[in-house]
Amino acid sequence: MKVQEQIIKTSEELKKFEEIKAPEWAKFVKTSTNRARPPVEEDWWYIRAASILKKAERLGPIGVNKLRMKYGGKKRRGHKPARFAKASGNLLRKLLQQLEKAGLLKQQAKGTHKGRMITPKGKSLLSKISQNGHRGNKKEETRKVETTISTATK
Repeated sequence: MKVQEQIIKTSEELKKFEEIKAPEWAKFVKTSTNRARPPVEEDWWYIRAASILKKAERLGPIGVNKLRMKYGGKKRRGHKPARFAKASGNLLRKLLQQLEKAGLLKQQAKGTHKGRMITPKGKSLLSKISQNGHRGNKKEETRKVETTISTATK
């Protein structure tokens, strides 16, 4: 299963959690200073939450500043050369707090690094979604093979 598909399916699952809700102001806010407009998709809050959950699983203890760097991008400054701009910390902080309240992340230190790490509940959510996706892909592949065999025999 592709990571992008897994994030979309995880966002659908996160909509079922009552702790994770987009604030009223989320419709009007940009995700970074380098963006021209707010996100177009209505459920972008849940997609970003799923993406953060996936990044927390992969990168270990992760904090707001590291996420600001990951979600940042090139800021165009007119005739001056473009520079890197960090993403909005407020959005990421609120999402991390909501994921922590839902029990999917927890604050923890690992050696000298401290931040939020994925909990067993969050890990099981991601693994359940990836396993269901792999099963679905195998069914589609067998259907494709069966249709090609049946058309070849005719």
